[in-house]
Formats: sequence, structure tokens, C-alpha cells
Amino acid sequence: MCLIVFAWRPDHPQPFILAANRDEFYARPTRPLAQWEDAPHIYAGRDLEAGGTWLGVSTDGRFAALTNIRDPGQPLGRRSRGELVAHFLQGTLSVDDYLREVAGRAAEYSGFNLLVGDRHSLHFLNAVDAAPCQLAPGVYGVSNAGLDTPWPKLLKAKAALSAHLNDPEPEALFDLLADDTAAADTELPNTGVGFATEKLLSSVFIASPNYGTRASTVLIVSADGSRRLIERSFGPHGGRLGEVSLHI
Repeated sequence: MCLIVFAWRPDHPQPFILAANRDEFYARPTRPLAQWEDAPHIYAGRDLEAGGTWLGVSTDGRFAALTNIRDPGQPLGRRSRGELVAHFLQGTLSVDDYLREVAGRAAEYSGFNLLVGDRHSLHFLNAVDAAPCQLAPGVYGVSNAGLDTPWPKLLKAKAALSAHLNDPEPEALFDLLADDTAAADTELPNTGVGFATEKLLSSVFIASPNYGTRASTVLIVSADGSRRLIERSFGPHGGRLGEVSLHI
């Protein structure tokens, strides 16, 4: 993923609400959200190049998602970041134990932000800090820097999510994910990729001939543990490809 906004409120009838966009090159082979044939307790999209995923849930109440860290000067990791999500969903380690294990070998991957949780807690790990933390109740966002780094698109998406928390209808959450308005030139972050690329990447929803938002995902978790997971897929120039809607 390249943008995730979410509300964590453990005592609420809907304790976890998430809206996220995965940005990637359109040419990278991908399978849409589905039950995995080789791990039937997992529901996620799949990166067919490296085998991992960017966001998923499991039938035992686990959840995981990640974004990359935008830094053209960082060393290239020898392992695919998508396995960090897949391994948590496939495994049996507690959230604490898993993040401690990942933090100890974070250098094996290019920079990442990893969000993992279960029915009882939600935790976050930034590869640069390598210090896992348990998240208190609140509204959060992460893009391609640290947690709640105030990039314009993240501030806009968090505000839109907050406005819909009393009645988090999927269509309203997809509307916030579809915002293709670029940030003003004076508000662009400087991540070392040049002005034109910073401008392209500054919108919540990204569309171009070669790179853009490949999937928009909405997850709504109820207090009884049931989850509604919806993914919309897109191709070049933001063309709509399909939708998968699951109740798990």
C-alpha cells in the first residue's frame, strides 16, 4: 500500500475502520482480493512476482498491511516486503513476538511501515526506527514516510475518514480514496524523486500511463469479529477493472 488511513477504537461497535490505496506499476502481475488456495484461512490480494501481499486478513482475526518508505538513496532489500504481511497472516506468533522478530531483521528489506493486529490490539513498526509500538485508540494515517507524517494527501484523507466515522459507509470511504487532486506546489514533500514525480504522487488516488493506484481497499470490522472487506482494482490511467466484496 502507499496510503492507509484508519480508526482504532476498541470499545466501539465498529472497532476498526480502514481505507487504503495500493500504488504500483501496472505491469507488475497481481491477483485481486481472494481466498488463497494454498492458505484458505487468508483473504488478500497477491503479488504474483514475489508471492506476498500488501494487505490481508485471516479467519482467526489477524490483519496486516504495509506501505513502503520513499527514499531513492536507501539500499535495496534482499527480501520482498510483501512477505511481511503474508508471514504474519500465515503464522501463529503473537503480534508482539512477530514485530520483535521483524524489527531484528528489518535491514533485510527496503524501507517499510508495517501495521499488524488481531481482535484485541493494533501495532505499528517503522523500519527506520525499528521500534514496534502498540497503538492507542485514535485516527491515524501512513503513506511513504513515518506514521502521521503530515503530507497533504494524508491530512486530507485522515480528515475525510474522521468525517465519516459516525456512519462509515463503504461508498463514502471509496470516495475519499478516489481523490485525484494533486497538492499545491508549495506543499509538496521533498523525498528526492524530483518535482514531476512528487506532483504525480501527491494525490490520494494516482493515475498515469505506467504507475498508479492499482487497488483501493475498505475494511470495516464489527465488535463481534465479523469483517466486511472490499477491494476495487484499477489499470492504466485509473481505469476501473473490477470489485471484490467479502464478508468474513
